[in-house]
Amino acid sequence: MECEESLRVLILSHLYPNTVNPVYGIFVHEQVQELVRQGCEVRVVSPVPWSPVPVRWLRGKWGGYARISLRTVRDGVEVSHPRYVSFPKAYFFKHSGWFYYLGIRKTIEKIHRAFPFDIIHAHVALPDGYGALLLNKFYRKPLIVTIHGLDVMTTIHRNTGSWENVKRVFGMATRVICVSTALKGLCLQVNDADETKFRVIPNGFSPGKGFHDHTFLKEKYNGKLILLTVGYLIKRKAHEYVVRALQDIIKRIPNLVYLIVGEGPEEDHLKRLVDQLELNDYVEFCGRKDHHTVMEYMSICDLFVMPSWNEAFGVVYLEAMAHGKPVIACRGQGIEDVIADGETGLLVKPKDLKSLKEAMIRLLADQRLAEDMGRKGKQVVLSDFTWEKSAQMLLEIYEEVLKV
Repeated sequence: MECEESLRVLILSHLYPNTVNPVYGIFVHEQVQELVRQGCEVRVVSPVPWSPVPVRWLRGKWGGYARISLRTVRDGVEVSHPRYVSFPKAYFFKHSGWFYYLGIRKTIEKIHRAFPFDIIHAHVALPDGYGALLLNKFYRKPLIVTIHGLDVMTTIHRNTGSWENVKRVFGMATRVICVSTALKGLCLQVNDADETKFRVIPNGFSPGKGFHDHTFLKEKYNGKLILLTVGYLIKRKAHEYVVRALQDIIKRIPNLVYLIVGEGPEEDHLKRLVDQLELNDYVEFCGRKDHHTVMEYMSICDLFVMPSWNEAFGVVYLEAMAHGKPVIACRGQGIEDVIADGETGLLVKPKDLKSLKEAMIRLLADQRLAEDMGRKGKQVVLSDFTWEKSAQMLLEIYEEVLKV
């Protein structure tokens, strides 16, 4: 299905790549690119927190916000970055939708004069979806809200106000899109509105963005088996479990290296742990990389392992599988829509070191099994989990709500 010629979509998402963090929310941008390829006209509004003097002089993300241009064009897509009031450590987060709305309303007024959009599509219930509800009192357009996980895994547990605001978004949105079946189940526990408005549209992979060129990285690691994790360095991504598993695995399979791509608050703790376990020769912290370089790392690994919990979906699994790599993830997470345990990957118990070690050894010691799983996983991703297919499913929902 392609967009009708007149279909104009306004995307609201604080999750979106910018000049300071070019991989932030890249999955939203990739879906937008596919909508454009299929004929839609799209404008993106991606607000960033306001950084007044002297906050803008600080190092780190708050100083970075001030350096983001008010308007950019990314891969042919017009992106506006208005400022809204936000507080460190999520203080007053239950009010974040109001602050978001106040920050974007004038930008939206200006956009609407030149681009009379037909649909508003917000990513994340709070603040984006709630801000969109307030905005839509004036425009009265079908409102689609995509839930990526944090709304029901973190936001609703902050306080009663945040819970009620997420619930309000679920109740008033025209359609609520969940990126996995598991996530839909969690959303339905929060909401008492019409279950039929909740739909599952998984994230995807763009085959053209896979890495197929020559790389010197493989030579750098001198024929070693390469384990890889790509993700923000936080506890639930389970880097620590992989590191601890290595302590026993290297006794049986010493010719390996574990590459950790990403940065985050757990980095210092993980480095101390690696040092305590005397694994410095086996673990390398690669830091944050741009998306193209991440794909290069995907292309060289022998095993992608990320046994994270509270994982609504996990695009990185798709990226690894699309490169023909066997993957290890956790049971009960969104990725179960993609991975058939023992067929296209291995699923382990969350926070369970024993089952993780067994799965890692199984794939590292049996090259034929690993290659077979990698091949089957690649077929599944390229057949059923591309951004093209995701956008087609989304277009069907757009057409559906416009006919109501």
